[in-house]
Amino acid sequence: MMRQAHKRSQLRTRAVVAAAALLLGGGGTAVIAQHASAGASRDTGGQDTGRTSPGAGGAAATGATTLACPDVGDKLRDVPAPARIAVSRGLSELDAQVARAYERITAGQDGAAAPGAVLDELKAKRAGTIGRINDSLKTDGANPGPAAVEPAALSGCRARQVGTAAVDDSSRDLAPRLGARGRPGGPSRADFADIRTAPRRNGQSTRPGGSTGTFTSVCGRNENGHFNPDNVIVTPGVRNGAHHLHDYVGNKSTDAFSTDASLAAAGTTCVNGDKSSHYWPVLRVLDGKAAPDANAPGGGHDGNMGTVLRPTSVTLQFKGSPVSKVTAMPRFLRIITGDAKALTNGVANANASWSCEGFENRQLKDKYPICPKGADVVRTFAFQNCWDGRNTDSANHRTHVAFARPDGSCPRGFRAVPQLVQRITYDVPAGVPFAVDSFPEQLHKPVTDHGDFINVMSERLMSEATSCVNGGRTC
Repeated sequence: MMRQAHKRSQLRTRAVVAAAALLLGGGGTAVIAQHASAGASRDTGGQDTGRTSPGAGGAAATGATTLACPDVGDKLRDVPAPARIAVSRGLSELDAQVARAYERITAGQDGAAAPGAVLDELKAKRAGTIGRINDSLKTDGANPGPAAVEPAALSGCRARQVGTAAVDDSSRDLAPRLGARGRPGGPSRADFADIRTAPRRNGQSTRPGGSTGTFTSVCGRNENGHFNPDNVIVTPGVRNGAHHLHDYVGNKSTDAFSTDASLAAAGTTCVNGDKSSHYWPVLRVLDGKAAPDANAPGGGHDGNMGTVLRPTSVTLQFKGSPVSKVTAMPRFLRIITGDAKALTNGVANANASWSCEGFENRQLKDKYPICPKGADVVRTFAFQNCWDGRNTDSANHRTHVAFARPDGSCPRGFRAVPQLVQRITYDVPAGVPFAVDSFPEQLHKPVTDHGDFINVMSERLMSEATSCVNGGRTC
């Protein structure tokens, strides 16, 4: 216990140094930024390419180190109810193990451990934790159940270099003051782009038989200050299961220990009585100021520093299908959109959308937007809009829902439900860098943005929402 506290205190110390460096406007004090070695490209978003590229003026490209580990939770296909808390604790421990290993490898020139030794130790620890997860999944006294995962295939991790090249010349004058190499632990200047350079997107037309209405729940901007670093969907029963701070609107009680019954009994910030829970990682300005959670789990304890921004607006809207009517969502349906580990997992489940007010026909997936003066930053989460018709959740929290196909129809075996779109806006001070909270090794990359939803509407209210959507009305 003392050793873990010491490791976390090192992370907090380096984060404070990083924040101070921002005030000086320099990138030379970066603790984990380093010259990229062979095997990392100039700016690949963390993809190994087997070659190096020159940076500005012929200098070597710069990069930051991260750890890429197989996502055990994504491999789960069935978790019996009695095993859920044990599995949840195991998954959270895997995250903590990666964070501690990342801390050791990126501790700075004087304190960094040899990567090979750290990775070997991490592999052994992960194998043990995965083994305990399998033990909790056993269907009898001897044999693992069908949901068991393979420790040998999932325990090994590798260090990777993530490009931190400077922004292109067209955006250089607008780029936040991050210095040439960015901020220790992310983001870098390469993570920002002028929204006016983003490609335009075309809207999808509605066919005959489609549903064109909308239903909106007005739930405020978290004026009551409901924050915690829990994630009741992914790691129920575990405090700080997210390792980053979540912003909540709607249900007033949501935390790691929430149940269907407690959510249904709680109050809500929504004016129509909708008790659904909506949450997402907070956005912070990297202004060098100490936040109230600078030493707390989910905050500085996990490498998330800076001032938390309160949204200027939050819109929670349900939309229809362009090709069919929608059916009501079941109560207590849980949906996650996006991937908090997209930097190391890849973008298969990524669903980040960043833009600016007045420019929302342009969306950025892997960049933070540089907005024109007076335009708020916009985060948009368009959730999966097809449901399997049976389950309110799944072992990996993904396979019970799906996105519609490009033509708007649902995959075989799925039916269309009202599509939730969370839209959050922020008044970000001009020229000041900002970033979303993340797991430490995800480097605060914009592609890791994600949203969460638990439907706690009453059947009457969900019926009203479905009727509005199918009837082409605005409610």
